[in-house]
Amino acid sequence: MTTPIAGQKTQGEQSQPEFVIQRIYVKDLSFEVPGAPQIFQTEWNPQVDINLDTTNEKIADDVYDIVLKVTVTVKLKDKTAFLIEAVQGGIFTLKGFTAEQLGPMLGSYCPTILYPYARELISETVNRGSFPPLYLAPINFDALYLQKQQQEKKN
Repeated sequence: MTTPIAGQKTQGEQSQPEFVIQRIYVKDLSFEVPGAPQIFQTEWNPQVDINLDTTNEKIADDVYDIVLKVTVTVKLKDKTAFLIEAVQGGIFTLKGFTAEQLGPMLGSYCPTILYPYARELISETVNRGSFPPLYLAPINFDALYLQKQQQEKKN
């Protein structure tokens, strides 16, 4: 019988996928109030439009930079009350995942981790802008990922 060397697998042992959050960071933040100060005199009945986008980039072996961009436009009638764009990034180690597993990890699981950070950043910035609280609802990134996959198959 031989003793395995550190890191070496014994016969029949399978490697487990490894997932590590290395860093979560704010990549960019933009907040614009084009109608200030007059917009503060307008009755607050906002129309809220939210857009999401995610990208990923392999930056080293098994290391990925995932970026979630959340853009919120709030209008009062036809005037923009404010526009905020938060770009939240994260560096993740994803080692030992199959190609079928890696897609959902990059396109759904990692953005799901980043979203609460972006949501809090947006809420805090809107508050500092002297507007009523803006609470963004949770988002099902699994459904968005599947929808994006289906669109890509059609094209």
